[in-house]
Amino acid sequence: MELAYIPSPSRGVLYLGPIPLRGYAFCIIIGVFIAVWLGNRRWVARGGQSGTVADIAVWAVPFGLVGGRLYHVITDYELYFSPGRDWVDAFKVWQGGLGIWGAIALGALGAWIGARRRGIPMPAYADAVAPGIALAQAMGRWGNWFNQELYGRETHLPWALHITSSEGGRVPGYYHPTFLYESLWCIGVAFLVMWADRRFKLGHGRAFALYVAAYCVGRGWIEYMRVDDAHHILGLRLNDWTALIVFLLAVTYMIVSSRLRPGREEIVEPLAADGPTEDTVASGGSAEGAETDTEAGKPAASEPKAEPADEPKPKAPAEEPESATKKS
Repeated sequence: MELAYIPSPSRGVLYLGPIPLRGYAFCIIIGVFIAVWLGNRRWVARGGQSGTVADIAVWAVPFGLVGGRLYHVITDYELYFSPGRDWVDAFKVWQGGLGIWGAIALGALGAWIGARRRGIPMPAYADAVAPGIALAQAMGRWGNWFNQELYGRETHLPWALHITSSEGGRVPGYYHPTFLYESLWCIGVAFLVMWADRRFKLGHGRAFALYVAAYCVGRGWIEYMRVDDAHHILGLRLNDWTALIVFLLAVTYMIVSSRLRPGREEIVEPLAADGPTEDTVASGGSAEGAETDTEAGKPAASEPKAEPADEPKPKAPAEEPESATKKS
């Protein structure tokens, strides 16, 4: 008899009248909000405008969801297109099945489109949102807990996950909670990236590359523990090979980038760098605005008072000198 274990929810969906409230979807939505919130704070700290991260996320999130689903369906096509299966299930995202590799790849494409429309360097944006993405993954993994999926080998450890469902070939029992392992690992990755970014002033995409490399290390050993069906190449699961290749690419990028473009971007959002500061907005305008008013015929705050009318004014020279208030 097991004295301690992690219970599985009796069901992964609640109904509010005819409206289904699915735990898997909630976890993804909460993860997106966390990523945007933290990414916005980091972006503003780097000199960007508040709201830019959310604007670009409007492009990145839908692309990421489509990419994650495509990767899952392509790598596990037999779940949807083999005899006896219904291909319509490939569109039922709420039942689980989002591959992080496809989500990051296609999500990056969406972010690139959004960043390009705003005139923002994509590497700087990726650095800002990297820890938030890791935390979003940590939250999203709890969706697998609601669906009783992606668990590891059988175990009798005190933190074993108790699987009660027998649907889809599941065998009720006690297993390694790989969803929990990956969730905790992603939290550690987020804090690692934030620490390294402050300590070494990472720039030009290197903070994002560190997130990718660190995640791949954890995904490698966690993937090795899983027992769900997967394609194998030379004895290793497909996702293990993907993690290894992506890890090498991320490390290579960090090394090459640090040599070619050391340091960090000074300006991450041109509009924010050229626009008025908070102090000038609070005071009712900027120095440039005062100059514009003067040129338009309105007296600036620093313009000297007019001389009394009874005193003779000096004769204006033939050629007026350039106004002190005119921009150089």
